[in-house]
Amino acid sequence: MLALVIFIATLTLVIWQPRGLGIGVSALGGAAVALATGVVNLADVAVVWGIVWDATFTFVALIIISLILDEAGFFAWAALHIARLGGGRGRLLFPLIVLLGALIASTFANDGAALLLTPIVAAILLRLSFTPAAALAFIIATGFVADTTSLPLVISNLVNIVSANYFDLGFGRYAEVMVPVNLVSLAATLGVLGWYFRRDIPKRYDVAQLEAPASAIRDRYVFYAAFPLLGLLLAALFASTRWPLPFSVIMGAAALLLAAIAARVWALGRPRPVSLSKVIKNAPWQIVLFSLGMYLVVYGLGNAWLTGAASGVLEWLAGQGEVAATVGTGVAAALLASVMNNMPATLIGALAIDQAELPQMTQELIIYANVVGNDLGPKFTPIGSLATLLWLHVLAGKGYRIGWGQYMKVGVVITTPVLLATLLALAFWLPAVTPAG
Repeated sequence: MLALVIFIATLTLVIWQPRGLGIGVSALGGAAVALATGVVNLADVAVVWGIVWDATFTFVALIIISLILDEAGFFAWAALHIARLGGGRGRLLFPLIVLLGALIASTFANDGAALLLTPIVAAILLRLSFTPAAALAFIIATGFVADTTSLPLVISNLVNIVSANYFDLGFGRYAEVMVPVNLVSLAATLGVLGWYFRRDIPKRYDVAQLEAPASAIRDRYVFYAAFPLLGLLLAALFASTRWPLPFSVIMGAAALLLAAIAARVWALGRPRPVSLSKVIKNAPWQIVLFSLGMYLVVYGLGNAWLTGAASGVLEWLAGQGEVAATVGTGVAAALLASVMNNMPATLIGALAIDQAELPQMTQELIIYANVVGNDLGPKFTPIGSLATLLWLHVLAGKGYRIGWGQYMKVGVVITTPVLLATLLALAFWLPAVTPAG
């Protein structure tokens, strides 16, 4: 009971953020209380740090790369190209924006897609004089696709990184399983979003109102370096399957190289359009503290009773067959993430899977189902992920206020069919690409 009270109090502070209290400070405060009351001990700190450090610093490096590219105008350039590609047809622009969000989510993580692309899309819609209902349709679609298509690569979501590290999933093997599954999720997302907002999407828009894409580029050095750098980064990540390196080392090296280009280290004293001080200031450093603090609180909750209870549920689901185990685990993880936040839910799921007695194939299916549930489940409620809470805050600053009731109405209708379709795709695809024995 004490572990549960500490968790609820900590999560409340993380979501509420009274007087601007940082999420990392709240999480560390909860961890300190858990340590002081004996819910966790010092040995648990080392265990939790071993689980989260690589994922956390990989995520920070990835967001730094995203912020540098955003400062250079990379994402605005891409969005303007997509808007022009739509050719003035609103019903073509809508899926193109969703596809752009999916591409950015897969490469720059769901947070980058939701938080960097959404303001750019909002500015373009304002320029095109879209009605409030039409603008809201595009903006919500951008936010939702960022999570529903954050499955394909290990780096596409912090949940993926934590899970891959915990279960030693190689970058190549993970992509082999999840890229096709993500395509199903993308197709389902396009279908559901298109149906839900069919009356709000305008038939035509004036392309002449758009600026030339080239006008968005603020730093040509960074912009042109982005394409080969991203190619090398993905190659290095796939190569890490053969020559194991922490993801954070590879991602950190890419971030440092891009920062060096932005800083013009070979030409000090010349003007630099990208402000590295602004990038460093806006990097998610609170996530480092949050990861250690919140995971330590959750680890204590798991030790108390939750991990044992969850592992029992998984063993029961495994007895119902592989498809039932996959869908049941994914739905349970999604529901847990929607009320607990997906980062704590991911750790609970990982600990429970590790503890449960499961057949090998069923265990692998459940591992990936836990990822799917924690990637998509946060879209049920605004508190499902920190990215969603921040996304809503950014939208409010742009004049788009989405109430919790309105959000959940959309979230349940859109997320449910996408989640089920994705889990079924996983249940049939993974056995097909897994060698017998």
